[in-house]
Amino acid sequence: MKKLVSAWFRIPFWQRVLGAFVLGAVAGWLVGEPAGPWFQPLGTLYVNLIKMIATPLVFFAVINAVAALHGQKSMAVLGGKTFLWFAVTAALAVGVGLGVAALLRPGEGVGQLVATETYKPRDVPGPIQVLLDVVPTNPFAALANGKILQVIFFAGLLGFALVKLGAKTARLRELVREASDAMIQVTRFVLELTPLGTFGLIAALVGTYGFERLLPLGKLVLALYVACALHIVFVYGGLLMTHGLNPLRFFRGAAPGMQVAFVSSSSFASMPVALRAVTNNLGVDKDYAAFAVPLGASIKMDGCGAIYPAIASLFVAQYFSLELSASQYFIILLASVLGSFGTAGVPGTAVVMATVVLSSAGLPLEGLGYLLAIDRVLDMMRTMTNVTGQMLVPVLVAREEGLLDAAVYNGAAPAIALEEDAVKAD
Repeated sequence: MKKLVSAWFRIPFWQRVLGAFVLGAVAGWLVGEPAGPWFQPLGTLYVNLIKMIATPLVFFAVINAVAALHGQKSMAVLGGKTFLWFAVTAALAVGVGLGVAALLRPGEGVGQLVATETYKPRDVPGPIQVLLDVVPTNPFAALANGKILQVIFFAGLLGFALVKLGAKTARLRELVREASDAMIQVTRFVLELTPLGTFGLIAALVGTYGFERLLPLGKLVLALYVACALHIVFVYGGLLMTHGLNPLRFFRGAAPGMQVAFVSSSSFASMPVALRAVTNNLGVDKDYAAFAVPLGASIKMDGCGAIYPAIASLFVAQYFSLELSASQYFIILLASVLGSFGTAGVPGTAVVMATVVLSSAGLPLEGLGYLLAIDRVLDMMRTMTNVTGQMLVPVLVAREEGLLDAAVYNGAAPAIALEEDAVKAD
């Protein structure tokens, strides 16, 4: 048994995940619809474990990061540049989505679709309410409910308070650092279950949906996947090259976060993996990454908040034979970029964002009901794009601010070497 376990851990992490993905797809195809109740519990268990560690990991990491970054780099400069790159890459993502949808025209030739019966337009909070919601009325409730933006806000205040009090809080700062290290170790334990979770999630997905449900909206699925792939490869790759960084090194180092994002369809669930990939594989300063990656997981949504609303808007316009004006295209661009920040923390971000954009552009909201039947398949690629962008921006800012370890980046591993990390951390 010991030899078997040892042999398992000798297999590179990414190969274990990829193998589980393939086996899950085959199992789901062979078993059919029963694969859902049979295998979904494995995926649910894995996602629950990831969510379990995410909030305390962010809480202690942000407190530790704010205290450590004080005097090293201005938080205002780092935060400003991070937000700027969030907006720039979101705008580029909207452009890619519009271009691909205009070229492939996914809304034409799909026949008469029937809207999902359960579809109801989402209520979107106003910008003032969104800003107010960042401040928790009860920080313990924010921790309990996983309100990441509220957790970041409260943890940031605590971090500044520890810095302000100086030597008085030296022991408390050390305790926070040790708690952060402990959560990192718990994260290692949970990440070892990634192949098992991947198998369960993919087997349940393939068995439940099959391939026949994709056929009527195949062009839409193709358009989204093509747009996301182009954005990841050419936009992200191009930005890395302009910063003097090898894109292939980035994608190798970011692969673990991208894999978990694809199979889990959750930026929140992928955040611990993405954080470790950014620091351990890509060489971003750990204190800055502890601030930027959780923030990105909350508001950086190139797939859900930019590419998908752009494609959905053109799909609806094409399906209903509506011609969009230049002003409507501009509204789609502006609403997608600004709305992705405004819907931070709202459940069902992609649907909410599409609702915001369609409403802003004056397009019929009923068109969204047609897309919900395949939303789970779309969400896999959308989320992978989100998480890739959430890892990209910290790399760009770290490069600009001298917080990137070039030796680590240029030696980027194809996966998180969990066992080796434990040795390096000691």
